[in-house]
This record gives sequence, structure tokens and C-alpha cells, in this order.
Amino acid sequence: MSTIKDVARLANVGVGTVSRVISGKGPASADAVARVLAAVSELDFRPSSSARALASKTTGMLGVFVTEFSGHFFGPILLAVDRELRAVDRHMVSATGCGEGDARHLAHDGIDFLIERECDGILMFSNELYDDELLALHARCPRLAVINRTARGMERDCFTVDHVLAGRIAARALLESGHRDIAVISGRRTASDNEDRLRGFDAELALHGLRVDPALREDGDFSFASGDVAMRKLLATGRRFTAVFACNDLMAMAAIAVLHQAGLRVPQEMSVIGFDDTDFAAYMLPRLTTVCIPTREVARNATRHLINRCYGKSLSVVRKFVPTLVWRDSVARGPHPPLQTRSA
Repeated sequence: MSTIKDVARLANVGVGTVSRVISGKGPASADAVARVLAAVSELDFRPSSSARALASKTTGMLGVFVTEFSGHFFGPILLAVDRELRAVDRHMVSATGCGEGDARHLAHDGIDFLIERECDGILMFSNELYDDELLALHARCPRLAVINRTARGMERDCFTVDHVLAGRIAARALLESGHRDIAVISGRRTASDNEDRLRGFDAELALHGLRVDPALREDGDFSFASGDVAMRKLLATGRRFTAVFACNDLMAMAAIAVLHQAGLRVPQEMSVIGFDDTDFAAYMLPRLTTVCIPTREVARNATRHLINRCYGKSLSVVRKFVPTLVWRDSVARGPHPPLQTRSA
């Protein structure tokens, strides 16, 4: 395997000149650059990651913590992060909070793993830790960026959407379609984004003198299985409702399956609206109406923010992300006159 000394010898320049040409930092004449590049090509030279780390005092890696690797939500996030890093010749090492034990302790273990690997910075996607815990982690790892929530005291390092507004958007879609009797399938109550979207949903209903019947609220955990169980419980109440708001697409899809099994047609007899706009929402039957959260863009810009901080780049960073309604086939006209909401 060729070394930087071999390149210098073939190009008839010093090792420092080769280093400056390869890194793009520091002066080098046009002739020296041409000879170094020709030598690099002839020798098929590849700088070792350890050598680059010693030279730059970085590992060339960002750590990424997500609560789990399974499912269809975190995959696009990890892919967005990886693409941004590969574009600047950097890589990621990831950790998850899955395993036995308390979710908060697992989150701490995952972050500790990334810190011990001497990652240049860490991207964190977790609702399990309290704000003061995130601030303590920020003190240990100042190059920490948080995705999908805002922690008090580190707002400049947090990237998220307005989940309260997103909840309002879901409520407006149903109210403007003539629905008043609405059931809700919640996600995990420990998830701040879940609580924010529910708060927005309830606030929009309250503007019109409406509320969700407490008997028509069921908690899930964002999984297919929990959506299935929640929908069965809602039907078992015997209460009248014409629409269901599920706090993510997986639970919405499971709810639709249960409704079909119960002989109820969607959307003719029951409307369903989801949340996230996951990739397969457009391919189920009926196609799922959902609130789109631009999670890939959130992750992409959080990554750029850390790249700039860790590697001295000047990539553009967007900080405002707007949720939108994706109207498809799972919501139909309800039995009441449409309400005019603030979105009208």
C-alpha cells in the first residue's frame, strides 16, 4: 500500500506539499499540484483515516443516536444524515436505545457509547431525556444537535417542526370536512412531539366549541400493534364517531385494517387521518391522508449545522420547517356542515 512519502518521492515534492494538496489547505504551486495529483493517481493512493484524524485533530465521524433502527420512520433520517456526511467525505456511527431496561437509561448508554468513540459531534433523536439531562450532555459534548424537539437553553442546536401547528392542521382537515365526533389514537405520552400535536389538535377543536370525548381517546406507542389494539377498544365503546386521528401513520394504517375487519368502509363510513407521511402512506388502500412532517429536511439541516461546527464548513442551514397536509383518499365528507377554520 502506497504512503504519503511514496507520493512525495514520485512527485519530487515534500511531504508537506502533498498534505496541503490532498487536504486543499495551504499554498502549493500549480505545477506541484499537477505532479502530486498525477502521483496520487499512478500510485492509487488513499489517505488513511487515522492519518487524517491526526492531521486534522478530528475522527471524521459524527455520532447519531435514534431510539430504534426498526420501522419506517428512522431509516430515512439515517439515510439523510449519511448522505450529508458522505458529501463532505465524513461518516457516521450510530447507536440506538433499544434493549432491556428503562428507556432513559438506554438513551444515556447510547450517548455514552458515541462519546467514548470520540465522535466529533453527536446528532440526537430522543424524547426520553429531560431538558436538564440534554443540557448536561451538551456540557459534556458541546457539539450536540437535537432533532425533533427543542430543549430550553440550547435552542440554536435544536432542529424541529412546529408540532402544535401540525396537530391543528389535522384537526382543521376533519372539521372542514364536516366531522365533529372524532376519536384519537395517541402515541407515547412521554414523547414531547406527540403531546404537542395533541395539544394543537385539541386547541383547534376548542376554538369551535368542540372536544374529544374522553372515552374516544386511546394511547398507543406508534407501532402497528398498538394502533390495532387502540382501534378495537374505540369500537368496543359503542360511542358514535365518524373520524379517527392517529398520531402516526403506522397506527392509522392498523386502525384502517381493523375497521375493514369490522365491516366499516374507509372513508365512506369512517374517515382516518395519520401523521408523518411515511413513504408507504401513498400506496395503501385507501391512500392515507396525513400530515407531512419534513423529517428528512430536519435531519439534513441538523447534520449540516454540525458539519459546519465540527469541520469549518459553510454549508447553508435552514431552521424553519413547515408541516403540511397531504390530502389523499382516507378522509371523506362527514355528516355535519363544514366549518371554516383559520386555514380557510
